[in-house]
Amino acid sequence: MHDLQEHAVNNLRYIREAMERASAFTSIPGWGGVIVGMTAVAAAVVAYGHTSRAWLTIWLIEAAVAALIGFSAMWRKGRRAGVAFDSPASRRFFTGYFAPLIAGAAITFALARSDHYSTLPAVWLLLYGTSFVSTGAFSIPVVPVMGVSFMLLGLAAAALPFPVGNALLGVGFGLLHIIFGFIIARRYGG
Repeated sequence: MHDLQEHAVNNLRYIREAMERASAFTSIPGWGGVIVGMTAVAAAVVAYGHTSRAWLTIWLIEAAVAALIGFSAMWRKGRRAGVAFDSPASRRFFTGYFAPLIAGAAITFALARSDHYSTLPAVWLLLYGTSFVSTGAFSIPVVPVMGVSFMLLGLAAAALPFPVGNALLGVGFGLLHIIFGFIIARRYGG
């Protein structure tokens, strides 16, 4: 009888884990996040002291580089794990992720057009953090914690002078990506 109970418990555990995998997007790339963090630290150093338009150009180049690194790392991790990027969990994740980023792009365009660059660090950190808070329900548990961390830096950037905002971008997109990247890589398979 004991063997039957143990077998039933193991079957229930397997079913529960399969359902969790099906309902959560688990391809957040830890090592990709570490690399993105390193490039962001470099961007913050290079951008420091530049004029507003040059500063914006440096950070937009960094955003493109980070997107390329992040999505290629996500693709590799997902392929290794057999994650379908067209699954309901993946679609929910990407919808929640991209909505704040699209809003951030529109706000960036509007603020840059009117030469209001000093607000951009707060906007970027807050909306990037929001993207991870909103996707946390569809991903691994550390994701919303990362999002709140970005949002706290965004709140600080809103209250501090522009040069400090640039440093907070380096801390957020750099250091937070490195820290959470290591956590994700060690706990969630790369």
